[in-house]
Amino acid sequence: MAKKAKLNVMVIGSGGREAALVEKISQSPLAGKIYCLPGNGGISRTAQCVPIDAKYPSSIVSFAKVKKIGLAVIGPEAPLVAGLSDRLRRAGIPVFGPSKKASILEGSKAAMKQLLRRYEIPTAAFDTFSNPDSALEYMRRKTDPHVFIKTSGLASGKGAIDCPTLAEAENTIRAMMVDKKFGDAGNQIVIEDFLSGEEASFMAFVDGKRVLPLATAQDHKRARDNDQGPNTGGMGAYSPAPVVTPALSEKIMETIMKPTVEAMKNEGMPFRGLLYAGLMIDGEDVRVLEFNIRFGDPEIQPILLRMKSDILPFLLATAKGSLAGMTIQWDPRPALCVVMVSGEYPEKPKTGLPISGLEEAACLADVQILHAATGLDPRSGVYLTAGGRVIDVSAKGDKLFDAQTRAYQAVKLIRWENARYRTDIGFKAIGRA
Repeated sequence: MAKKAKLNVMVIGSGGREAALVEKISQSPLAGKIYCLPGNGGISRTAQCVPIDAKYPSSIVSFAKVKKIGLAVIGPEAPLVAGLSDRLRRAGIPVFGPSKKASILEGSKAAMKQLLRRYEIPTAAFDTFSNPDSALEYMRRKTDPHVFIKTSGLASGKGAIDCPTLAEAENTIRAMMVDKKFGDAGNQIVIEDFLSGEEASFMAFVDGKRVLPLATAQDHKRARDNDQGPNTGGMGAYSPAPVVTPALSEKIMETIMKPTVEAMKNEGMPFRGLLYAGLMIDGEDVRVLEFNIRFGDPEIQPILLRMKSDILPFLLATAKGSLAGMTIQWDPRPALCVVMVSGEYPEKPKTGLPISGLEEAACLADVQILHAATGLDPRSGVYLTAGGRVIDVSAKGDKLFDAQTRAYQAVKLIRWENARYRTDIGFKAIGRA
C-alpha cells in the first residue's frame, strides 16, 4: 500500500496561540512542512517562519499555492474578520477558520448580541450605541449604573471595561467614542448589565453543523493579582475549569453552542472553525459574555498540552465539514499556563531586551515553554522581547496545585529586565480541583 502523502501546513499569526498550534501540529505524523507567517523567534525552532504579514492576503495566497499547502490555520481574529479564509478557499486551499460573514460573531459585538437576542440564547441585557450622547443619556437613566462597556469592533482583548459607577461609565464612553482610544473599534459600543459569577472558556470545533467540544479552561484577563488592573489579552489559564461540571457542560452545549451554530446556519453564514464562548457562570445560570472565532490565548496552551489526540485530523475535518464520529482523547491531568509579560503591558512595552533562563526552564519535567513575542539575535543566538506578552510557561501535574508549582518553578528561572507575571494563576480553582 502506498504511503499517504504528508500535509504541508501554514499557520497564520505570530503569538503564543500560534506557537502552541505549531508545536502540537509538529507532533502529528501526518504533518509535512510547517510554515508560520510571520511567526516569531521562538516559533522558528519548530516551523519555517516567513515574513509575510496577514495584511497582505494576496502574498499569502501566492505563497500557499507555491508551497502546495494542504491546510491553512488562521490564528488571530483580524485576518478572519478581513476575509482571508475566503481568499484562500477561492484559491482551493483548505482553511481552518470561519468565513468573513461568519466572523461577525467576533468582528461586531453589537451584531453578535443582536443574534443572541433574536434566537433567545442567554446573555446579559444590553443596548448598542453609535452616538456618544445617546449612550451617555442611556446611562444617566439607568437605576443600576454598574455596567460593562465594550467596543463593538476588535480591540485585541482590551476593549471591555468594567464600570461600577456612572462617572466611570461616562469616562469610558467618551474615551471609546470621542477620544477614539481604540480607534474605529469604538465607533459603535455595547453597554451590558453587569453579571456576577465566575468566568470560563468553552471552545469547540465546528464544521458548519456539528459541534465537538474541547476541554474547558479558565482565563485570567486582569493585569494584576487578585483580578486587579486593566483587562489584557490574558495573563494565564488552566484546564479543566472545575466550575464547568459535566452537567453544566451538557447544558452549555444544548442552550448555547448548538443553538448558536444553528442560528448562524439559519442566517446564511454557517460557521466552520473554532467557536469560543466566554461564559459567566453563577450556580446553574450560564450566560454568554462574548464569542470569539479562534482559539483563546492563553487558554489554548494548557488545553493542547492535555490533548492526547493528533490535532491535525480535527483541523482538517473541521475545514472540510466532516467531523462526524470523531472524538478527542484527553490527558486527565490538569495543566496550567502563566504568561510572562513586559512590565509596561498592556501599555506600550519595551522590546529588544535579552531573555535568559529559557533552556534551564525547558528542562523541567512536564513543562512547556512557548514564545508569544520574541525575536532572535542572529549574531548572539539570544532571544529578545518583541511585544507585551512574551513567554508562555505551561505545566501538567497530577493535581492543579502540582501543575501550578511546576509552572512557577519554571517562571522563576526565566528573566529579562522588568519581566512581570501574575503570581495567583490557578488559586481560584485549587480548592475545587
